[in-house]
Amino acid sequence: MLIPEMKPEKIFFTDLDGTLLNDQKEITPGNQQAIDQALLMGHKIVIATGRPLASALIQADRLGLMRKDCYVIAFNGGEIYDCHSGEIIFRKTIPLPLVAKLFEMAHRMGIHIQTFSETEVFAQEDRPEIHEYAAHTLQSFRIVPSVLDALKQEPCKLLAIENDRRELIKRFRLQILLTYEGVLDCYFSNDAYLEIVPDQVSKGRAVRWLCSYLGIPVGNSVAAGDAPNDIDMIEAAHIGVAMRNSYPGVAAHADYITTADNNHDGAAEIIHKFLL
Repeated sequence: MLIPEMKPEKIFFTDLDGTLLNDQKEITPGNQQAIDQALLMGHKIVIATGRPLASALIQADRLGLMRKDCYVIAFNGGEIYDCHSGEIIFRKTIPLPLVAKLFEMAHRMGIHIQTFSETEVFAQEDRPEIHEYAAHTLQSFRIVPSVLDALKQEPCKLLAIENDRRELIKRFRLQILLTYEGVLDCYFSNDAYLEIVPDQVSKGRAVRWLCSYLGIPVGNSVAAGDAPNDIDMIEAAHIGVAMRNSYPGVAAHADYITTADNNHDGAAEIIHKFLL
């Protein structure tokens, strides 16, 4: 009797916005079907996002990923969650005194800055940016006199947002990198969002950590993204994929560029080509 050949277990790391989700922040039927088929065949699916864990879990639940073989990388790699056990298996944070200093720096420059509890977004100034962000990520938010008083534990990241003054937020990034070298890192996830995280936190490092934790060779990994904060994830995985709709410069780091964009089953194309 012939025994069917068992294909090796693979792990797929996918960004949310601009990758797995379309421009309406929804998953296309084709992408959903491909995800379900990959899980049925014994592969693992990992959401890898800059969003806070609470927001990522809302999406994971909508996608039917709150089950075995599914994981969430949140805060650009600052937190990793096992969807089956409901446990946080990795977390790296920013010390509270440093949070206070970064808020002071941002306020002096007139830049919106916010941080995150387990369930909410906190800011000290009521500006349009936090309203837009909360609507986009399906998060509740609070304007508080002091984020240090509001936070119950150290946060995984801060987010500075500047929609119009690109040069200003680039100067803010440079100031952070010069002042806190070896302590903090910061990079853009789009033209307006500056992600501020502990040093050595990124999606790419999370790819390597989770593969090691699960005992899956990095050689069995595939990762897809569209934005600058996805680049080191694309480079870390054995097969790194850039979406057709990627930001300029991202595709240069990829092994493959999709022919379909995020609105037309681009993630399904990746799953069928490299997992199924």
